[in-house]
Amino acid sequence: MFENGRDRAGRALEGLRRTALDLVYPPHCIACGSATEASNGLCGRCWRQISFIERPFCERLGTPFHQDFGRGLQSPEAIAHPPVFRRARAVALFDNGTARQLVHRLKYGDRLEVARLMGRWIARAATELLEDAPVIVPMPLHRRRLWTRQFNQAALLGDEMARVTGLSCDPFLLDRVKATASQVRMSRRQRALNVQGAFKVPPSADLAGRCVLLVDDVLTTGATANAAARALLRGGAKAVDLAVFARVAGTGEIAI
Repeated sequence: MFENGRDRAGRALEGLRRTALDLVYPPHCIACGSATEASNGLCGRCWRQISFIERPFCERLGTPFHQDFGRGLQSPEAIAHPPVFRRARAVALFDNGTARQLVHRLKYGDRLEVARLMGRWIARAATELLEDAPVIVPMPLHRRRLWTRQFNQAALLGDEMARVTGLSCDPFLLDRVKATASQVRMSRRQRALNVQGAFKVPPSADLAGRCVLLVDDVLTTGATANAAARALLRGGAKAVDLAVFARVAGTGEIAI
């Protein structure tokens, strides 16, 4: 009874706090800024512009298929370029819509509150990856990049995922020891060479036999994720899965 009463009181206080904040700062869409009914959400227009990824999709890469021929199938991309990580899941496609806006608002606009919505959605998209109760490891930034940006967007996403799932998030299990060049206009091979040797598991990290859920904001060719996963596996991790908010679309063809 005492616990239930305390929980109800806590919810009531939180409700009052939110009401007060809404009076001072009217709720608005975190993507476009237009008025909404609730805080930290999306307006109807921005919601409709998100290309959510749902089944059917490639079991390895999480890229969507155009037709459903059953579970367990892999895309030609996954077969031609098998990832180092075991499985990848994403919330949405990284297109010119709301998903891109949210990523840019978080990473370049210092809108850190966006991480709460994105982190919750990533946790939902990665539900099947949580069955092994993995430790959440955010994709690290090199110290120079971290100094410039002052925050790591992947760490913010990982913290929110840990909050809603009850899992632990440990940003100190993987270091980025090499400052890499921007990969925006690089080919797949160039990206792989660019991030080669970029990550290292610290000697003090205890990864032996542990499953890891690597978290990042966007997945493109997977070169960075592969390099990070390779370092985690060499550091003793049992398996590495990947969860991101958005991914660049891959082939929609199916390989049986």
